Amino acid sequence: MVKKIKISLVKSTIGSVQSQIASVRGLGLRKLNSHSILDETPEVLGMIKKVKHLITVEELKS
Repeated sequence: MVKKIKISLVKSTIGSVQSQIASVRGLGLRKLNSHSILDETPEVLGMIKKVKHLITVEELKS
């Protein structure tokens, strides 16, 4: 079974590189304090690693 993770945007993307902004949008985050619940896949983990300074991540219990 795939684990679920909750991702929250805690810092603004203003002044970030365009690829980092695209990663935040790809994670389903738009405004500050918005959150998204996604499956823990290699693609999602790669995007998280790229913008780890802008977001917080927590694992959800199934």
